[in-house]
Amino acid sequence: MVPVPSQIKYLRAERCLQLDYEDGKQYLFTAEFLRVYSPSAEVRGHGKGQEVLQLGKQDVAISEIEAVGNYAVRLVFSDGHNSGIYSWDLFYELGENRDNLWRDYLQRLAEAGHPRLDH
Repeated sequence: MVPVPSQIKYLRAERCLQLDYEDGKQYLFTAEFLRVYSPSAEVRGHGKGQEVLQLGKQDVAISEIEAVGNYAVRLVFSDGHNSGIYSWDLFYELGENRDNLWRDYLQRLAEAGHPRLDH
């Protein structure tokens, strides 16, 4: 059974979503990371190999966080994207694999000729 966060907090200045758990575990996700790993069909496609590389999301922010039952939240992003439902299972998976997923994203950007420039 995947743990449910005891608190979800959006750190607006840092554009990060913080999830705290009763056992002391904490995940911190940038809005950009959550946007490029959205569970929506727009990002993931409708099957393996149909993923769509997200470009130009460095400055995206989270505009709204909406509860979806007792199992997830829907994030609304400043670029208008709002169709991803982030379940507790997905947050846990993203949190446990965040560093590898981020490296993979940066590599895919570079391979596509769109290296991410820090500013």
